[in-house]
Amino acid sequence: MLCLLVSVNGLAEDSANRPNSNAPKNASVFVIVPTEGQVLQADAPITVRFGLRGMGVAPAGIIVEQTGHHHLLIDQSVLPDLTQPLPASEHIVHFGRGQTETDIRLKPGPHTLQLILGNHYHIPHDPPVISQKVHIVVE
Repeated sequence: MLCLLVSVNGLAEDSANRPNSNAPKNASVFVIVPTEGQVLQADAPITVRFGLRGMGVAPAGIIVEQTGHHHLLIDQSVLPDLTQPLPASEHIVHFGRGQTETDIRLKPGPHTLQLILGNHYHIPHDPPVISQKVHIVVE
């Protein structure tokens, strides 16, 4: 029981001390592929390749100035709270090992893809480094 109390107390303290990370004003993140308006087949994986300018990529938990890791937003009409760690879900996919590419499968229909760079705590930078949405269609 004591271990549980210590762990919960440690999490509360960690949460209060999470640093926000600054991003250069010229930093940008973008989806390399697929491209805007691309029509893709539902029977094959969709390769999503991430691009980043003005910053570097580092895994979650690793503190290196002007770096972060990618989060892929799938079909998100509203951005999550950019002052908090990005939640993981089927619509917000974390790439905390520093990955710059993934394969996904989507049901037929229109979809949007968008990237947000997060710091070592999964918190978006200040200013946030967010891509434009890429609209695709899966047939």
